[in-house]
Amino acid sequence: MMTESIITSVEATKESCIECHTTCIDTLKYCKNRGSQYIDMTMMSMMRDCAEMCMMCVNMINDGSEFMGNACNLCAEMCDRTAITCEQMSEDPTMRFCAAICRQCAEHCKAMALNSASYFRRASLVTEDVLLFR
Repeated sequence: MMTESIITSVEATKESCIECHTTCIDTLKYCKNRGSQYIDMTMMSMMRDCAEMCMMCVNMINDGSEFMGNACNLCAEMCDRTAITCEQMSEDPTMRFCAAICRQCAEHCKAMALNSASYFRRASLVTEDVLLFR
């Protein structure tokens, strides 16, 4: 059974991921509308990938997936990298905001990844025996 503090932490992570998803998508649209200086395919791809990974984390947390910790760890890495990319355009407040939201999400996801085993204990359907005979 989950304690209240665990539930609070899980909900905070999901909310942070949803906010990061929305912010990355909005910032991506902003960049497309700004023109040449903002059309950096690496940066735009990172924002899109970050947004997708954030929603994957939310879905895996909701499902209690045994892979949720791994997904959150990857999400944290992607959020940090997206923040670094957005910070390269530090003179723009929209880009700074996106970087800050990505950093916040990365911190939530890192904590969730570290503690995922205590949050969810869904039994794996794959046993070692199955893996050895493949």
